[in-house]
Amino acid sequence: MDSIPRLVLRAQCGDKDARAKLVAFIAPEISRYVARIANHDSLAEDIAQDSLLQICRKLRHIRNPEVFRFWALRIASRTAFRALRKRRIDISLDDAPQGATRDHQAESDIMQGVAKEAVERLLVTLTPASRAVLALHYLDGYTLAEVADILEIPLGTVKSRLAYGIAALRQYPIER
Repeated sequence: MDSIPRLVLRAQCGDKDARAKLVAFIAPEISRYVARIANHDSLAEDIAQDSLLQICRKLRHIRNPEVFRFWALRIASRTAFRALRKRRIDISLDDAPQGATRDHQAESDIMQGVAKEAVERLLVTLTPASRAVLALHYLDGYTLAEVADILEIPLGTVKSRLAYGIAALRQYPIER
């Protein structure tokens, strides 16, 4: 099996089989991520499909094949936020109050031991912007710096949204 960077290079040269393998590789992650942000099944399916089409169309522009996953998630984020904005769903890009950043270790301790299913159920209570940060960090395991890169926002904004999201989740009982 070819590595992802090699598949990217082959797809950039017009290899349709390589492009299909890339789509098959990234589609489940894109679908899961978009579903968490959109919080509406049919809308999430549409956004995921649009994201995959954009990924295929823009594949020739990726300069570093090593970052394909981050690049694809960035496209999915843009596509999702654009679709939500178009449908007038509040994405609240600046939903964290000033000074909301907390110690990251304390936040990790809060989330430690909590079942993923419980977190996923509670994510729907947050804005899509906060859902994106929490899902990428806690459910998909990206570092805060990687989340900032994927969403194309400053690290401080990622930390603020994380703190805001956790503060909002504290209002709900969590099943352990």
